[in-house]
Amino acid sequence: MSKPIADHDAVIALTQKWLEKAVIGLNLCPFAKAVHIKNQIRYVVTEASTDEELMAVLMEELELLAETSPAKIDTTLIIHPQVLNDFEDYNDFLDVADAALEEMDLDGILQVASFHPDYQFADTDKNDIGNYTNRSPYPTLHLLREDSVDRAVEAFPEAEDIFEKNIETMEKLGHEGWDALGLQVKE
Repeated sequence: MSKPIADHDAVIALTQKWLEKAVIGLNLCPFAKAVHIKNQIRYVVTEASTDEELMAVLMEELELLAETSPAKIDTTLIIHPQVLNDFEDYNDFLDVADAALEEMDLDGILQVASFHPDYQFADTDKNDIGNYTNRSPYPTLHLLREDSVDRAVEAFPEAEDIFEKNIETMEKLGHEGWDALGLQVKE
């Protein structure tokens, strides 16, 4: 059994700092600011130390999000510091998470997006700065409502260009600029 996370508030605070400085501050996701300002993001820090424990938390949170008004909770970040720290294991888990969506009849209603400290897009070098668009302080599963994503995309005239703009932003920022944001977890 792993040791308990000493301070959930500190984990959430660093995740919020990442959201504010990187995701919103660098405009990596133009949709994040509104839900952040309206306090519609649910932050869940889990003590899960196995894939099975994380799956139980994921299923509970999917159900909660599906049953809760978007005005109260529009999106959920499940932060899991003690499980799936290896990116390949994490990436494999995403297929299991998608299968859970289907099993719960939530496919097309909710989706799971992925953030990880060692995030790596296919066919990139591990240290490619473009990978940092999805690098969070801790392994994180981001639960989103499909309706909210659709509305945000309709409101954003060039949503299909977000990925390319993010890569350009990261290339201009560089590793030094990213490090200066101070988003790394201190061990």
